[in-house]
Amino acid sequence: MADPTRKTPPLQVIREGNPGKRPVSEGVRVPPAELSEPDWTDTFADVPGEQRAVNARCREVASREWQRVVPVLEFTAGIGTVDTATLTDYCICVARIDQCEREISANGILMQGERGWQKNGATTIVGQYRTQLARYIGELGLSPSARGRLTPPDDRGGEDDGIFD
Repeated sequence: MADPTRKTPPLQVIREGNPGKRPVSEGVRVPPAELSEPDWTDTFADVPGEQRAVNARCREVASREWQRVVPVLEFTAGIGTVDTATLTDYCICVARIDQCEREISANGILMQGERGWQKNGATTIVGQYRTQLARYIGELGLSPSARGRLTPPDDRGGEDDGIFD
C-alpha cells in the first residue's frame, strides 16, 4: 500500500498524469559540470608490504566504478561539482565492500581466535558499508525506485520538448 503522506515524485506525476491539477514541484537544480576523477592514491595510499596490493585493487575498483557511474549520472541526474564528495564516498564504499568480500572469501566467515571460533571482523564492516551504500544509491538515484524520485535536467541536448515524446 502506498504511503499517503509521501509526495509523488515529479517525474512520476508527469508520467502518470496529474488529474488533481496540483502544481508539480520542479526540484532543485544544480549547474551541470564535467566532474574530474579524484586521485585515489589520496584515499588508498601506496604503502609498503602486503597492504600495497590491497590498496592498488581498491584504487582500481573505485576508478572503475567512477567511470561507470559518472556518465550515467551526468545524463540522468545532472550532477554538478557539489556532488563530487558524495560520488567519491560512493566509489570508496564500493571499493571497501570489494576489499571486505575478498577478505571473507580468503579467510572465511568464522576465524580461529584466542577464545575459539569467532566471527571474521570483515563481516561486520561489510554490513556497515552495505548500509551506507544503500544510502548513496538512494541519494544518487542509482536504483530504479530512486531514479523515479529524481527530476532530470532540462537541457539534455535533444530536440524533443516533451519528456515522453
